[in-house]
Amino acid sequence: MSDITVYQPDFLYVGGRLIEGRALAVGAGGRVVEASSVPAGASVVRLPGRALLPGLVNGHSHAFQRLIRGRTEYVVSGREADDFWSWREAMYRAAEALGPEDVYVASRQVFVEMALAGITTVGEFHYIHHQQDGTPYADRNALAHAVIRAARDAGLRICLLRVGYARAGYQVAANPRQRRFIDPDVDTFLASAESLAREVRDDAAVSVGLAPHSVRAVTKDWLAAVSKAAGFPVHMHVAEQPKEIEACLAEHGRRPVELLSDLGLLSAGFTAVHGVHLTDEEVAMLGTARATVCACPSTERNLGDGIVPADALVKAGASISLGSDSQALVDLLDEARQLEGHLRLARLRRAVLDPGGGEVSGLAARLLGMATVEGSRSLGLSTGMLEEGALADFFTVDVGHPSLVGAGPSSLLASIVLGADKAAVREVAVAGRLVVREGRHPLAEESGRAFQALARTLYP
Repeated sequence: MSDITVYQPDFLYVGGRLIEGRALAVGAGGRVVEASSVPAGASVVRLPGRALLPGLVNGHSHAFQRLIRGRTEYVVSGREADDFWSWREAMYRAAEALGPEDVYVASRQVFVEMALAGITTVGEFHYIHHQQDGTPYADRNALAHAVIRAARDAGLRICLLRVGYARAGYQVAANPRQRRFIDPDVDTFLASAESLAREVRDDAAVSVGLAPHSVRAVTKDWLAAVSKAAGFPVHMHVAEQPKEIEACLAEHGRRPVELLSDLGLLSAGFTAVHGVHLTDEEVAMLGTARATVCACPSTERNLGDGIVPADALVKAGASISLGSDSQALVDLLDEARQLEGHLRLARLRRAVLDPGGGEVSGLAARLLGMATVEGSRSLGLSTGMLEEGALADFFTVDVGHPSLVGAGPSSLLASIVLGADKAAVREVAVAGRLVVREGRHPLAEESGRAFQALARTLYP
């Protein structure tokens, strides 16, 4: 009996195109294998009416923030306006209240939603570490393990980006609402991440990265220590808000990307999350380093952050990945559309990220690459493509879905990436194992009930 499973959709994404009549063969190890024909004894899974594409990679997520969706969309009485900083105070209410099981429940819910949207990998930027009073748990990684358990139960691959947090900000008084985030020193932060990496090393679907939160939240000494740590992808909030840049200039006499460059942090293994407020010189620095910028357009729009200059970054040589961040929306293809759409509004022209060549699917293939292979690379993984030897993470789309009616073979990819409703996602697999079938996740109802109960407890 063969240990190969062959998935047979109507269309398979290969080399930037959707090709008819091709199948995907997956070996026992959950990786794509070469198979010019169906091997004798192979298990065959027929997927009529489907297009099969590489699984989406969510490069930046704060899972627990799913709890505040719809609860911060107003101006507080007595204020003239709302912005990132007032939103942050509302977010702290959830961060302060959650115990380990609550973190699990909130994370599982959003991870199930991600799976249903075709997301197979999440980079979880995890910064709630301690008990409500700031005292470490007996296991310093207890909450990280709760998040990882949620991802595994939902069927997702996860890179736990363990956040380092040292302070409220430069010359800013300690904020008791941040005490669950803060480690006493950089050695404790690094030791916690290294310990977590050892604890999960036998799980092929779990990895660990380092995430110094921002130049606001960590000192220069912390960043210098992180630059010397080997073997981890490094992610960091960079240039999201003008106040961050003002504080960095006041403390260091350098803008954030300039400081990171001075410290040797910029490299192909570094991801700057957001990267909204960049000078031309900083764009060039990120490009020269072949770093990644993780854009989170739904959150950047929701918080009024600004627009990521993705066109300039790509031209300079940087990569762009995508994330759902605050969970205002969980739809990575829509993040791709928003990235392009925001640039159209800013540049006053269409198809800003189109690589050229007059291909109908050129823009769609580039955006899909950002939502897959570029996100995977930023997390240090080998997902995001359906080539021999790659991890067999994928999702399918119902080509007969109302949002895709009328698309022909040449326009189908563009129609999916730029116009498909996420309800068109029907099957989702991680390492070749289906975790969503016919648009249904087996934990959806159970997870929804538990999440509803938690939300009612926090927001009666």
